[in-house]
Amino acid sequence: MASTLAPRTARTTRSPAASRRTPASRRTRRRLAADAGLLAAAAAFVLPLAWVVLSALDPRASLRVKVPDGVTLDNFDAILTPEVTFTPLLNSLVLCGGATALTVVCAALAAYPLSRFPSRLNRPFLLTVLFATSLPITAIMVPVYALFVRVNLIDTMQGTIFFFAASQLPFAIWLMKNFMDGVPKELEEAAWTDGASSLQSLLRIVLPLMGPGVAVVTVFSFVMMWGNFFVPFMLLLTPDQMPASVSINDFFGNRGMVAYGQLAAFSIVYSTPVILLYVLISRQLGGGFALGGAVKG
Repeated sequence: MASTLAPRTARTTRSPAASRRTPASRRTRRRLAADAGLLAAAAAFVLPLAWVVLSALDPRASLRVKVPDGVTLDNFDAILTPEVTFTPLLNSLVLCGGATALTVVCAALAAYPLSRFPSRLNRPFLLTVLFATSLPITAIMVPVYALFVRVNLIDTMQGTIFFFAASQLPFAIWLMKNFMDGVPKELEEAAWTDGASSLQSLLRIVLPLMGPGVAVVTVFSFVMMWGNFFVPFMLLLTPDQMPASVSINDFFGNRGMVAYGQLAAFSIVYSTPVILLYVLISRQLGGGFALGGAVKG
């Protein structure tokens, strides 16, 4: 009886080494599949950037991604003029910088009572603000244009700044409130005991402690405004007031003729302020609230 069962037992028993190799091989295949997916996603982002950099240095740039036959800076020389680059970039900085500052100030003032003073109206107000973020901007531009004509804000920088700030304010309030909720209220209560007002505690305690939150709102608002083409195209009529997001359309000529080299060079210059802004406040973005030990139980 034992002799008849021995072969069957030998056939059904797996060695410990084989059982260890099977999960390991599965993990290896999954890791390779994940790496392949990440490489494909990286290539989808790298190829357009490679085209911009290579085409900016190519005297005969086209839609193809290729190494230029000869490196030249003629494309940059052609665009680095006041009417092509400097004036539109200055207009963009005025529009986006002013609107971003207005957005951050208004978002902080609106988020403070929502975060510090509970009320039954807070949730309905926040849901209304959230609904406002889902409205397509193209759907409201016609009444906004008619309103701006009536109040004499059409073709003005301040009117465009106001609309930029209003369009970014709903989401900025949501972000600012979430960051403000992370600041302990006990710190403000200690300041109130010393005679500080609510505005003083907001400016001297809450906002300095939520530096990363202010940085996130600033970067998000500025980037969304910097790449906006439709709003200044509709609200500004004078060519001298057009920002760079609208003037970049001038590189697309008639009958399908496009100056690809100059377009790529302008794109590099156009993206520089956003990159510099991120680099300047990258420490704030990577930092934390650093509130450990500030409040004792």
